[in-house]
Amino acid sequence: MVAPRTPKRCILPDMCSHPLFSRPPDRRAFVAAAVQLGVAAVAATVGARALRAQPPARGGATGTPARPASGAALPPMTVYKDPNCGCCAEWVKHARKAGFEVTVRDTADMASVKASFGIPSALESCHTARVGTYAIEGHVPADVIVKLLRDQPAARGLAVPGMPMGSPGMEQGGMKDAYDVVLFDKAGKTRVFASR
Repeated sequence: MVAPRTPKRCILPDMCSHPLFSRPPDRRAFVAAAVQLGVAAVAATVGARALRAQPPARGGATGTPARPASGAALPPMTVYKDPNCGCCAEWVKHARKAGFEVTVRDTADMASVKASFGIPSALESCHTARVGTYAIEGHVPADVIVKLLRDQPAARGLAVPGMPMGSPGMEQGGMKDAYDVVLFDKAGKTRVFASR
């Protein structure tokens, strides 16, 4: 008679209840898991390519943002948001009111969007936008985006981390939090670009 195996202590309790972790994997389970991982990898690659395929801004042939001046048109903006996010929809109204031509792309996979645009996790908020070559994360005021496009600093984009009360799209009566608009680069270095 063979003694029953004593299960090893599970390091990840949430996964211990999964059928693949409750018994040793057989060949069929291994192949099924490998196929699922392969499909997920292909889907992630295709999704990232689709996000990068956004046409360049009207400001120049190289895709650099237009330099907004009085009367000059602003480059188009694409906003990626969860379809159920109300404050994101309010921020889109704010951007349109400021003169941006906004295309909205609803997606439940915001993590992939943020990763493809290089948003540092410490700066994440609810929605992500692309205008010219810049990423805009969260409730950034439109006038600060115009300043970014006018000054064209060497940066990846702007972010308002979290969801501060009183920021565009987060207006709740007279409640208002002080917050910083942060400029971030490809290396993840940040500096305050504006304060409100």
